[in-house]
Amino acid sequence: MEQVRNQLNEQAASFLPDSHVEEPSFSGRTWRLRSVDEAKALALSQRFDLPEIVGRILTGRGIDLEDAAGYLEPKLRNLLPDPSHLIGMDDASSRLADAIEDGEPIGIIADYDVDGATSCALLTRHLRAHGAEVHFDVPDRLDEGYGPNTEAFARLAEHGCQLVVVVDSGTTAFTPLAEAAANGHEVIVVDHHAAEERLPEALAVINPNRLDQQSPLGDLAAVGVTFMLSVALNRTLRQRGRYQPVPDLRQWLDLVALGTVCDLVPLAGLNRALVAQGLQVAARHDNLGLKALAAAARLKDAPDAGQFGYGLGPRINAGGRTGQSSLGAHLLTSDDPETVTMIAAQLDALNQERRRIEKDVLLAAERDLQPILVDASALVTAGEGWSAGIVGVVASRLVERYHRPAIVIALDGDVGKGSGRSIKGFDLGAAIIAARQKGLLVEGGGHPMAAGLTIAADKIGAFKDYLVDRMAASFGPGPPPPPELQLDADLEVQSLTTDLGEALDRLAPFGRSNPEPRLLIRNAQIHGVRRIGDNHLDAWLACPSGARVRAVAFRIADQPLGGALLNASGRTFQIAGRLKIDTWQGRRRVSFQIDDAAPA
Repeated sequence: MEQVRNQLNEQAASFLPDSHVEEPSFSGRTWRLRSVDEAKALALSQRFDLPEIVGRILTGRGIDLEDAAGYLEPKLRNLLPDPSHLIGMDDASSRLADAIEDGEPIGIIADYDVDGATSCALLTRHLRAHGAEVHFDVPDRLDEGYGPNTEAFARLAEHGCQLVVVVDSGTTAFTPLAEAAANGHEVIVVDHHAAEERLPEALAVINPNRLDQQSPLGDLAAVGVTFMLSVALNRTLRQRGRYQPVPDLRQWLDLVALGTVCDLVPLAGLNRALVAQGLQVAARHDNLGLKALAAAARLKDAPDAGQFGYGLGPRINAGGRTGQSSLGAHLLTSDDPETVTMIAAQLDALNQERRRIEKDVLLAAERDLQPILVDASALVTAGEGWSAGIVGVVASRLVERYHRPAIVIALDGDVGKGSGRSIKGFDLGAAIIAARQKGLLVEGGGHPMAAGLTIAADKIGAFKDYLVDRMAASFGPGPPPPPELQLDADLEVQSLTTDLGEALDRLAPFGRSNPEPRLLIRNAQIHGVRRIGDNHLDAWLACPSGARVRAVAFRIADQPLGGALLNASGRTFQIAGRLKIDTWQGRRRVSFQIDDAAPA
């Protein structure tokens, strides 16, 4: 496998516009240092009293004087549009208001992942705050597949729920929603996934990505769309004059932030404001489930987007990936300390099991793909006995390692359930919908960067050919070009201080479309490299002045970059990565997370 990765690395040269690096980086990526208009950077720094490096980074990312105030302190009141512009919103909020006033039980069907669980928890808490009776159902991903199904509607009907809200799925659930309507259910779909011209039978389909919808909210996660529904519902009830005051939705922004971060939607515009203000709410630890899960994950610092994405999110997902889909929603809706402590411990244990299964399936997938890894433009792999709940994580790992769209399919006899992840420039959700329309898939849908599908085993070969052809239309034949690594500034080791880290934190929250600032560290000596955990490295970065900073590199010990660093003790390199601040025994200290390295 390492031979294959070395061949891939030979396809790309790494360079820096203002340096003399001519050899490839060890991960095969192209490095580009963002160009900066020095006058604009200085003006930004002076206007907003920012350190010079922050002004340079803002300018390099295209933030000008007019945008900077909203970027540095995003406010919901400045970015929240009228929810009524979304088709179906007024019908949905009016119907929910009727149900609340009439004491009618309301059902919710949610996806198992973090976006689904947070959407379910937000809507459940909001409706219950209005006095509604609410029951939710999270279909088992392994036994029932993705999205709403007849069995879930039947389970809610047992509680008297004829009005059902489907969150984070449903836009392409034509058959289940037609059956639900035939059985007397009224259905409201709250979703963000890619849509077709045809829409399912429902009272309302609220989705900013409907083909007949013009909306600035196309990048919202489902929990963001659910938040918009909550805003509309509050307004409807306030206009009716019967519920004063309405619940303050800001108290649940921690849920919105968690779902938004974990669904990897762009952290720009309204998403950025939702996450920034949601993190402030999360710091109060009002949600007992989130507090218990943070304790189980041994997270001690104030929550940030990184902790949401890498600490809490995987644990909530672990329930669905290992056959207990409803745990995340129950955790986030419960206010009983004993219940949330028990669920959090269970999710933490399931996450450990998920990691073991993920490692085994990843190894098997790489063995299956090895003959085509050098030349294939897209990766499609299938295996009997693989866990359907883990294939999405494995697809993510394949994209990280080989930089091309990856679909991983768990086969169970003649049928496979798969999940895929994509790269910038290739809309995987649209590709999956088109494949289903061509008859290659039983079911399928998603958004540009992720998708799910159900496929007959005998169609996998034709589906592989289709995906390769679709990729060729976007990137040409063969593998796509290696990804670029955008660098925001270049420094020396002695500049990596807590003051710098605090200055860079002014640019948070970080995520898709607003990544953490990546720094080029020139002429860094590497010492004391050692392997830690399953596949991580620990080291020290030093410079001739004597300054030293602890460094870590995740999931690369078995990669060419890891091999180079393990044999690098005492040598000098150029290092690309991110500055981190953590607290240890009451003291704040910096460390450096290595993303790549190249010969000095």
